[in-house]
Amino acid sequence: MAKKVAKPVPKKTVKKKAALPATTRAKKAAPRKPAPEPVKAAPKPVALTKKEEALLGPRAWTKEQLSRFRDMIIAKRKETLEELDTLKESMMDVQTGEYISESSNYSLHMEQGTDAMEREKTFLFASRGSKFIIQLDDALVRIDGGTFGQCKTCGLLIPKERLEAVLTAQTCAEYKNTNQPCERGKIWLAHVKQAK
Repeated sequence: MAKKVAKPVPKKTVKKKAALPATTRAKKAAPRKPAPEPVKAAPKPVALTKKEEALLGPRAWTKEQLSRFRDMIIAKRKETLEELDTLKESMMDVQTGEYISESSNYSLHMEQGTDAMEREKTFLFASRGSKFIIQLDDALVRIDGGTFGQCKTCGLLIPKERLEAVLTAQTCAEYKNTNQPCERGKIWLAHVKQAK
């Protein structure tokens, strides 16, 4: 018998791509940047009468006023965190991690309903407290950003009395209640509209 001789398998030739210059490779690899937005012209200065200027009041809080508001917010935040800790302790048994009212095996049916209602109220208070902490943190960020106490609607300063009563306020009381800017805000927004 004749031995079969394996035929040599021809090697595939791979064409190498021509090497690109380094600058061309860098251009292809770098992501394209979006075209820069055109710079908007600053609005024309708004001419106000002295009476309107007096009505509108200052445009920014002083550093001392912002520092006072910051201290008030930090104190309120600390107080709220302490209340949340108290609520958490009343909701949970520290040793077992269970709800206190659920661990009672011999409660009567009526007492269980009352316990459930009290537990719901406690959860509601805890939820509201957590949201309030977030709002206080947001107010601290606005102090750092220089926008604390400015109305989101018109951009004027919210009256000091309102901020002292509601540290997290972002609009004037009139806008909050009527969904309409206050008189000062209407004057300012009219002037801003004229400037455009």
